[in-house]
Amino acid sequence: MAGAVPPESRMANDIAANHVHLPSEVAAEAIAGHMGRFWDPRMRNRLYEFVDAGADGLDPLVVAAVRLMR
Repeated sequence: MAGAVPPESRMANDIAANHVHLPSEVAAEAIAGHMGRFWDPRMRNRLYEFVDAGADGLDPLVVAAVRLMR
């Protein structure tokens, strides 16, 4: 379905929502750490592809976390 938000994006935004109380840099590191520990490499790759495609609707903290993970 065109325009559908990938499940990884929804999950990443949920993780980011749980870290908004932290300073941005700390939150991005925590999000990256969580995804690095608990996400399957295929999930991370789909998230990377979504970010590369423009990251429409993705929390900026998630985009920052992806930069750290790469």
